[in-house]
Amino acid sequence: MSIVIHHNPDCGTSRNVLAIIEASGEKPTVIEYLDTGWTRPQLLALFAAADLTPRTALRTSKSPAEELGLLDPSVSDEALLSAMLEHPVLVNRPIVCSPKGVRLCRPSELVLDLLDRLPPGPMTKEDGAPLIDSQGNRVS
Repeated sequence: MSIVIHHNPDCGTSRNVLAIIEASGEKPTVIEYLDTGWTRPQLLALFAAADLTPRTALRTSKSPAEELGLLDPSVSDEALLSAMLEHPVLVNRPIVCSPKGVRLCRPSELVLDLLDRLPPGPMTKEDGAPLIDSQGNRVS
């Protein structure tokens, strides 16, 4: 399986998702989008595949969204997209692409639906919350 993760190593959720993917035996392509930035076609394709809009993909906390005036509902998707191209941190993360689909994996356990096999258990998130039990089953 070929998996791509648009990753921010400073984000706990993004780190959790990467750890889950790797624990499942996959070797994902990791794109650190804060370094590489985004292209307009790339964002439009990711949003379409993940059933997102620029508004639903907007990172509102720990980003400059508020100070840029982007939280106002009257701001157009086009304006949001332009801001995301200028400030890559405005795109919520991580976005994971796999043959099973594309998804914004918040919370991190959403990535489990994109994997061919679950990681062996037990497995917890960084905060200690259980993810996979000792029998290898998802914990709800």
